[in-house]
Amino acid sequence: MSTVQTGVAGTSRDTASDTGPGWRARLGDFLTAHQGRPPRDRAARLQWARDFHADLEEAGLAAPGWPADAGGMALGLVDQIAYHRLMTKARAPKHPCGLSFIVAPTLIKHGTPEQKARFLRPLLRADEFWCQGFSEPGAGSDLTALSTRAVREGDDYLVTGQKIWTSMADQADWMFALVRTGPPEPGPAGISYLLIPMDAPGITVRPLRDISGGAHFAEVFLDEVRVPAANLVGEEGGGWAIARTSLGHERATAFLSDEFRYRRIVDELFSLALTTGEADDPVVRQALAGLEAAVRVLASNSRRALEAVLRGDDPGAAASVNRLVKSEFDQRLHEVALRVLGPAAVLGQREPSAPEHGRWTYGYLMSRSSTIGAGTAEIQRNTIAEKVLGLPSHRDDPRSGGAR
Repeated sequence: MSTVQTGVAGTSRDTASDTGPGWRARLGDFLTAHQGRPPRDRAARLQWARDFHADLEEAGLAAPGWPADAGGMALGLVDQIAYHRLMTKARAPKHPCGLSFIVAPTLIKHGTPEQKARFLRPLLRADEFWCQGFSEPGAGSDLTALSTRAVREGDDYLVTGQKIWTSMADQADWMFALVRTGPPEPGPAGISYLLIPMDAPGITVRPLRDISGGAHFAEVFLDEVRVPAANLVGEEGGGWAIARTSLGHERATAFLSDEFRYRRIVDELFSLALTTGEADDPVVRQALAGLEAAVRVLASNSRRALEAVLRGDDPGAAASVNRLVKSEFDQRLHEVALRVLGPAAVLGQREPSAPEHGRWTYGYLMSRSSTIGAGTAEIQRNTIAEKVLGLPSHRDDPRSGGAR
């Protein structure tokens, strides 16, 4: 698993997906055939989701927005929205590795034919999991300050450094990482985009426990990890421009289905408010009305970002608006949910009597990171100020250290 390979096992499907109107009926039949509640056991539930997405790929019904030659359905905007609506309505399991749909657009746009053949189908089927190696202890929101080094040695790179806040690092087969192959000084010059096998000698993963009680993140240490040069995406030193593809899709389209998931969650919160009697409180009713307006704004922003991607444009500022709106909405949603729960909000998932198995309290704790991951709310506001409002860059402010 340490280098890209070609061959039948790694190729995309030989037959093109049905992109005509018949896809809706076929997807409906597929979802009907795969009805059922997920297992309660965590490991069994994960395998259930992997099996679902492997079957979805076999049926030619995966990746609605991917081009057909990459194994996708090549659907337009309206059909993609309809696709996600059908999947959400059927409560189809989400792909067990959402990070896969951050690296995938990068490989489709910048990868070699060999890289596409090796990685895209296993990624789509959930046969292989990915993690993102961007953030470092000294390079979080300002990724251009990263210091993880990759030194060329013959046909390999030797990678040394540390990544942090790495989701799914303990489960991942591969990491898509930003590494410094050029001068050590901070800045975008000399940053490269590298695919690193997580089973390579020299990699150590240490889970980080968060306030929800889980270990959703990890720190990853790399000590002279040998990575084939064939795993370099794009040109050496061109990784910063390539990374924008990953970041743009992370903030804009990789989680388009969130639009419909949040619609369902808001409706479920309305039902909870009626059940608890909190819907009779005018203050709570006003908060719920605000959530209804906000979820509609979220839908509009998601579609605007997707339209930009389908035009072949960098979602850029639209993605930043989408990311900011979604992260703040997620926090507000769960704050209202705790108000609706009242005293029961203190009961977590481990308490058998917790309403709805403690999902709202758990969601509240997890939502605290919403305005940090994938670019902090402050970074999104800077991007919006500069790219949408045309305000001067904060990088030119002497108080921020001067131009960088």
